[in-house]
Amino acid sequence: MVLSGHKTLKSGLVLALACGLLAGCGGGKNRPRADLAESRVTSIGVNGYLWRASLETLSFMPLLQTDSNGGVILTDWYINPSATNERIKLTVNILDQDLRADALRVAASRQTLQNGQWIDAPVQAATTQKLEEIILTRARDLRRRAING
Repeated sequence: MVLSGHKTLKSGLVLALACGLLAGCGGGKNRPRADLAESRVTSIGVNGYLWRASLETLSFMPLLQTDSNGGVILTDWYINPSATNERIKLTVNILDQDLRADALRVAASRQTLQNGQWIDAPVQAATTQKLEEIILTRARDLRRRAING
């Protein structure tokens, strides 16, 4: 009985403290600017900064499928005009709602043109790592811009 009364008292204090903090906000006028750009932006199911950065980074490629709730971006084959005997296809997965390095995975498929046919070719691990770095850097820049307004 004493324990449940203690829990009730503790809950009441937490509620009173929360209400006091909210009442002291002055309608949000004195709110710190940093709270406008949290690392977790989730109105679409995945981190909004990672989603936007991924789309911007891959904007030069034709997109086959985008699913903002599932965090999947699938491109069609892209042929670089300066290397017409090679093409690449990417899949980007955003795995979390937080802006973190392990919340992003890029997979690539590569083919080379040999005797008029596209043949699967290996993709260097550095290629996908570099794409992940570019997307993460862009996402962090977007977040910084949101903080600095």
